[in-house]
Amino acid sequence: MRLPALFSVPGDALAGAAATGSAPGSRTLLAIGSSLCLYEAGMALNDWADRDIDAVERPHRPLPSGRVRPVAALTAACALTGAGLALAARAGRPALAVAAPLAATVWAYDLGLKHTPAGPVAMGAARGLDLLLGAAATTGRARPALPSAALLGTHTLAVTTVSRQEARGGSPLAPLAALATTALLTRQVTRRSAPPTRGHGATAKDTGTAYALKGPRTPPRNPGQESAALLTTALGAAYAATTARPYFHAALNPSPPLTQRAVGAGIRATIPLQATLAARSRSTATALLIAALAPLGARFAKKVSVT
Repeated sequence: MRLPALFSVPGDALAGAAATGSAPGSRTLLAIGSSLCLYEAGMALNDWADRDIDAVERPHRPLPSGRVRPVAALTAACALTGAGLALAARAGRPALAVAAPLAATVWAYDLGLKHTPAGPVAMGAARGLDLLLGAAATTGRARPALPSAALLGTHTLAVTTVSRQEARGGSPLAPLAALATTALLTRQVTRRSAPPTRGHGATAKDTGTAYALKGPRTPPRNPGQESAALLTTALGAAYAATTARPYFHAALNPSPPLTQRAVGAGIRATIPLQATLAARSRSTATALLIAALAPLGARFAKKVSVT
């Protein structure tokens, strides 16, 4: 079930709620529960679908080693999927409308798409849908969270592309592309948004007259916006720092151990990226809550492999 990876899940729903400009509530908690169930369903189903491959490449895993029976893994995947959909339904019809395609994407990835060129795209779509689930559950509206979902999905696509060669090693192109993607995403998420327009009652003529009399004016600084911008920059730097060195090392030597380390770093970096997206949406408390999950995930990752 890979406990350390679970800490990367709650931030999806929390970042989705932040993208709508709303504070998390009871329905957000239901979305988090749904996400955790669907994520673990995907983990169990993944091992069930790959049990023959794992018997050759990773015989120490639970199914090929005999510690878990295949039928138990498949049963767990079905039960967790049902629980995830039930929790989403409790959060409301908009949440279920997102959770259903999310569950379908998880099953399609594990049962068929994983070993095709569409695999990384499907995984990125699943992570993006998970963020939209939080938005839909919190406010009933997913559209405001689409930009954040696209950014998070792009990160997941890059990590999944690297993971495709973690068992055998391969080309340095995948970790190099992931490194470039991280740089672009960091630049995008830390870019300052335009300050809100004030004085909607002013006409264009009034604005032009004021400009002519007083010249261009710098918008007044809002302490809250400044602190949110600083937090966004700090969290964006943490996101980049989490992946930069492992990706670089995997590019220099794309061996299985270094590639697996890069994939693990990419999964852990999901948390500071989610926190950055929340801070970018001016949800400081939510961003700090998400960021607090990172050290917990790192601690458990020392005991249980993330990949």
